[in-house]
Amino acid sequence: MNAKKDNTEDKILDAAQDVFIKKGMDGARMQEIADEAGINKALLHYYFRSKEKLFDAIFGRLIGLAFPRIGRVLQEDIPFVEKVEHVVDTYMDLLLKHPYLPAFIIKEMNRDRSLFFKLIEKYGFNLEFLFAIVQDAMDRNEIVRMKPEHLLVNVIGLCVFPFAVKPVISHVAFDDDKKATQAFYEERRVEIKRFVIRAIQA
Repeated sequence: MNAKKDNTEDKILDAAQDVFIKKGMDGARMQEIADEAGINKALLHYYFRSKEKLFDAIFGRLIGLAFPRIGRVLQEDIPFVEKVEHVVDTYMDLLLKHPYLPAFIIKEMNRDRSLFFKLIEKYGFNLEFLFAIVQDAMDRNEIVRMKPEHLLVNVIGLCVFPFAVKPVISHVAFDDDKKATQAFYEERRVEIKRFVIRAIQA
């Protein structure tokens, strides 16, 4: 594959990512993606035969942004609290860069959850491995006793929920002030880590 072809494919994927995140599978149109990429629709179909194939590529790309990084963090030989901090930082970096991602994933999971689960498995996100790490931290008295499922949901919920309802928070809390809203979201990583660590430390 030559450099020109690589560049065109990257442009398509970047454009499709923006359109799919904002409009979802059902709302996105191939013509809109072609326009966003600055190419004609025929060339778009040359690279990706259908909207479904392009969507699968984008969904996998987005899932792949987070799960491999989180897997590497969990395997690091560091105290459990530091792992939690690194996981929160990884999630927040991703969400600050792609604030529409939670709403997109929630919507698409409701449309076709099988694709989401297949991609999670593909990228090696293993719940049994995660729960074993939490159990080990409890056995070493690093953290208080709890169900690992609750810790997982608490961390993900604290990170994801504010982005899933960002328009509401922006309007209600900050009167649609973009600068104030952005500052709030930048502060979230510190507050989440502080909140979670206080809750779990033994």
